[in-house]
Amino acid sequence: MRVAGAVKLVVAVSIFLLTFYVISQVFEIKMDTNLGSLFARSALEIAAHPTKPPRYKCGISKACPEKHFAFKMASGAANVVGPKICVEDNVLMSGVKNNVGRGINIALINGKTGEALDTKFFDMWGGDVAPFIDFLKSIQDGTVVLMGTYDDGATKLNEEARKLIAELGSTSITNLGFRDNWVFCGGKGIKTKSPFEQHIKNNKDTNKYEGWPEVVEMEGCIPQKQD
Repeated sequence: MRVAGAVKLVVAVSIFLLTFYVISQVFEIKMDTNLGSLFARSALEIAAHPTKPPRYKCGISKACPEKHFAFKMASGAANVVGPKICVEDNVLMSGVKNNVGRGINIALINGKTGEALDTKFFDMWGGDVAPFIDFLKSIQDGTVVLMGTYDDGATKLNEEARKLIAELGSTSITNLGFRDNWVFCGGKGIKTKSPFEQHIKNNKDTNKYEGWPEVVEMEGCIPQKQD
């Protein structure tokens, strides 16, 4: 009887150990399968949804350093699409905002805060240059000035107006001609010539549009005015 009981105990223990082994093996296989599926699914999801590149203010190509204002601007396209001026992700002038016009379009920015101060356009084809000159003379020191042409920004410009714009840091204003495309960012009281200026001449041999050159675009980081 004792031998029979011992045999039954050994058999029972053996069956228990065998069952435990089989279950553990099956469970491990399932775990491996589930983890493999999980990692594979994650990899597919990452591939299907790649990380979006960062967007910087005004859509410029890289972030500006501290104490700088991001800006992006474009001249008008022929006499069809108006210019666009954006500063610190704030579109100040555009055809969509319906505040642009033929001639020279201007936006004024507080050089310390980046706050928009004023936006205007002056017709340099059929208008009078005198109001434009008065406006240029009224700009206060420390003001950032952004300008862009639309259609024609030069016909009515005289020597006085060109001189006032040159004092804002422009180098191309003396050569700005009929239907040239031009964008410029300078400042009142600037001591040097501005690095922010683009100019394309109206040339029938190279014009993109009939009678007008291609659009000029420009972006950059304006240093904040320090006390």
